[in-house]
Amino acid sequence: MNPLLDFSGLPRFDTVQPEHVTPAIRQLLAENRALIEGLIATDTAPTWDTFVQPMLDTGERLSRAWGIVGHLHSVNDVPPWREAYNAMLPEVSSFFADLGQNLALFAKYKALAEGPEFPALSSARRRIIENELRDFRLSGAELPEEQKPRFKEIQEELSALGAKFSENVLDATNAHAEWIEDEADLAGLPEDAKAAARAAAEKDGKPGWKFTLHAPSYIPVLQFCDSRSLRARMYRAYATRASEFGPAERDNGPLIERLLALRHEEAQMLGYGNFAEVSLATKMADTPAQVAAFQRDMARKARPFAVRDVAELREFAQRELGMESLESWDLSWAAERLKQQRYSFSDDEVKQYFPEPKVLAGLFRVIESLFAVKLAPDAAPVWHPAVRFFRIEREGKLIGQFYLDLYARETKRGGAWMDEAITRRRIRGGVQTPVAYLNCNFPSPVGDKSATFSHDDVITLFHECGHGLHHLLTQVDELPVSGIHGVEWDAVELPSQFMENFCWEWDVLSGMTGHAETGEPLPRALFDKMIAAKNFQSGLQILRQIEFGLFDLLLHSEFVPGAGRNFMDLLAVVRKEVAVLPPPEWNRFPQSFSHIFGGGYAAGYYSYKWAEVLSADAYEAFEEAARTAGTTLDPAIGERFWREILSVGGSRPALESFRAFRGRDPQPDALLRHNGMTVAA
Repeated sequence: MNPLLDFSGLPRFDTVQPEHVTPAIRQLLAENRALIEGLIATDTAPTWDTFVQPMLDTGERLSRAWGIVGHLHSVNDVPPWREAYNAMLPEVSSFFADLGQNLALFAKYKALAEGPEFPALSSARRRIIENELRDFRLSGAELPEEQKPRFKEIQEELSALGAKFSENVLDATNAHAEWIEDEADLAGLPEDAKAAARAAAEKDGKPGWKFTLHAPSYIPVLQFCDSRSLRARMYRAYATRASEFGPAERDNGPLIERLLALRHEEAQMLGYGNFAEVSLATKMADTPAQVAAFQRDMARKARPFAVRDVAELREFAQRELGMESLESWDLSWAAERLKQQRYSFSDDEVKQYFPEPKVLAGLFRVIESLFAVKLAPDAAPVWHPAVRFFRIEREGKLIGQFYLDLYARETKRGGAWMDEAITRRRIRGGVQTPVAYLNCNFPSPVGDKSATFSHDDVITLFHECGHGLHHLLTQVDELPVSGIHGVEWDAVELPSQFMENFCWEWDVLSGMTGHAETGEPLPRALFDKMIAAKNFQSGLQILRQIEFGLFDLLLHSEFVPGAGRNFMDLLAVVRKEVAVLPPPEWNRFPQSFSHIFGGGYAAGYYSYKWAEVLSADAYEAFEEAARTAGTTLDPAIGERFWREILSVGGSRPALESFRAFRGRDPQPDALLRHNGMTVAA
């Protein structure tokens, strides 16, 4: 049997091969087309059981198989898997484009929504049908027949361009390496970063040290390395990835222009003024103007703190470091020096207290304490020897499982993300339990020592586990609104950002640390310094996120492709409005902005800050409980968060879920307080 067609259990990563992709996906596409033809051929009034359920059952098989292929394209992007994925991407995109424009199917859903059964359906099932009707309209179902072929072409090309964009970023990242032969050039660099670079050089059979543009190699150089010339070379290579400064075949500039033109054309065809309006149709926010006002208000509140941050950094660099000017490749290094002087600790010092086994045990303790579950190692076929697998039980019953892929590899796309392998739903004989992929890009262990994580790495791990919990702890039995399905995009970051807060609690950190050499736990004095430094340069960090979000929004709302300005011109305007430390003119950040050009965040990058308001406000309920309970790991509040936020998934609007948990609408006060922005600079 083709392993991609085996849906009896977990994905068969031990046997699936690239040659399985085309026959399996084509068979599943054929099954879906045959079912649809049969459903629309009947004159019988549609019901949930005779119409929606068969669509969900057959559609899930395709989604699960194609999901495995997409996952392997992300975590094992070797030529055979890239070719197998790209070979079928046009056919899969074409199928879903046809599906979204099928007027007969659209009519069936409308008949069901208007029929006698609809009021008696559960609220989750009614929401699914309403979402389907919305998505049909957004997929061009109501377009004139003569326009549908063009709309379908746009969807197929957008899918191909998004995949190519991500591949170019990965290829450009892999293409650059810095080879260092004189150890004196590595002054200031932490020993574990040097050891990793030495191991990378040995792997290539060369002397010295090898540094790459992958985050575990790149970030320590920019943050710690005293060699300004090495920092400058690495920064320039990183900031110009996948641009006109490299090979033409990896230049994402033309792809961006084409993506924007196609998105604008799509919006116009659907009757919207711009693509941002299309994007917001499935989000909590109502209009681009509302989102722009939200971001500009946040920028206004953060700006005085950012201006102060820059002034302090420049004064310190001149006085203590003898630097008359600060370039972009100096900022992280100078900031680290200032932080060390001001708070008497370094990120590398903190990192030694976070060996991987302790971090995972601490994370699991938080989850178990809050949500009355148990986590334990489990067994499953995996795609790489470093991948691990775990199960989650509640009251002795399996409720979910997840893969954990922590380390960076040359064949793995950058960043950190959660994705679904299997989604909870009710099936014959019971409930199908959910399975998630949790992916990070942390430094690998060197030799026989455990990997050690920076505090930022720990925060990233908690973040992705928040997404995982949203998927795994759902109690919704209808797939289209189970877990993260059906959740408005600008609310989907609520659980992930919520989990980050526990990384700043003493009763959490004290139990998840042990020095890599001595085993000693994190000293309270060092933790207090970390807390004191928590909002170090927070104004700058917030403005940088606003810069990305506002650029994304304006790019998809006010920018008209081909009207005389290019996207870099718009970015310059946004930076002039928002940034207090603009990067060099040759910085080509958009060419590697995979969130909006290779992922699902187009006209939605603002969601991180939008959801941060929700998450900070939600976490404040735990802080309030801690004033009497003495800990934020309050199982009663955790139970309520699980019941009102995590368990309901997308079965009701996110704002209703928030109100059910908090008893009121969200307020920004907690976010401002968490970022130290409660007193004017």
